[in-house]
Amino acid sequence: MKKNKKTFNIKGFYTHATLIAVSLLSIFPFLWLLSTALKGPDENIFQYPPEFFPKFPTWDNFAGVWKQIPFMLYFWNSMIVAGFTVLLNLILSALAAYPLARMEFKGKKITFYAILATIMIPFQAIMLPVYLIVLKLNMVDSVNNFMGFLGLILPFAVNAFGIFLMRQAFLAIPRELEEAAFVDGCNVFQIWWKILLPMVKPTLAVLAIFTFIGSWGEFLWPSIVLTKKALYTLPVGVNDLQGLFSANWRYIAAGSIIATIPILIFFIAMQRYFISGENEGAVKG
Repeated sequence: MKKNKKTFNIKGFYTHATLIAVSLLSIFPFLWLLSTALKGPDENIFQYPPEFFPKFPTWDNFAGVWKQIPFMLYFWNSMIVAGFTVLLNLILSALAAYPLARMEFKGKKITFYAILATIMIPFQAIMLPVYLIVLKLNMVDSVNNFMGFLGLILPFAVNAFGIFLMRQAFLAIPRELEEAAFVDGCNVFQIWWKILLPMVKPTLAVLAIFTFIGSWGEFLWPSIVLTKKALYTLPVGVNDLQGLFSANWRYIAAGSIIATIPILIFFIAMQRYFISGENEGAVKG
């Protein structure tokens, strides 16, 4: 018994040591970015061997970025795009997942598998036709900011991952609850809105986190669609620092650090739902 306990403790030690090492490797790029952002103009950020700790840490790079570009404008643009993208994903994914989980209709399995198959198609493969559609709908170079934002939001308003995640969450809910609601006189929409959605809040939180992170950090699509600086999101605006300051990497690092703060805040706020929501989405096939 003691031998088994000792063996278990050794395995646990190696497991935790491995996880800690992987965590440090994952966070190292962020720490290096922070180190670069804190270095002053007198320090060579490309020297060899590199120095991780700044000799004279300074916050001037953060202040410089804030002054040189309309940072708050880009921030609010990103908040608008990410916020509506998250909202649409939650609503549309839940609406699409409900009949796939609870209703019986002809071609249900084929429809579900067809939706899942779209996960294998990278967005880059369909970017050109999507761009042509957005262009035809006057969502590119639009004088109306609202239409310009729609060009960023609608292509990512729903995806197969969100539908799959919500379907799995709905499958975990006992059907007896719906039957009792039908007896009480609730229609399908009322059951979906008042009974099922409140019970899958953790899964909604997980979907919101993934969607927010993806939308907030999206660079390729906004850089293609946007030409008006008034509509720039943070990733595009920070990238514009390369042209303004001849690739001042200290400013770029500082801008990137500031841009990651909303993601950290959002994740911390939704963290208590994250693990339970992932577990919910993993049950039933």
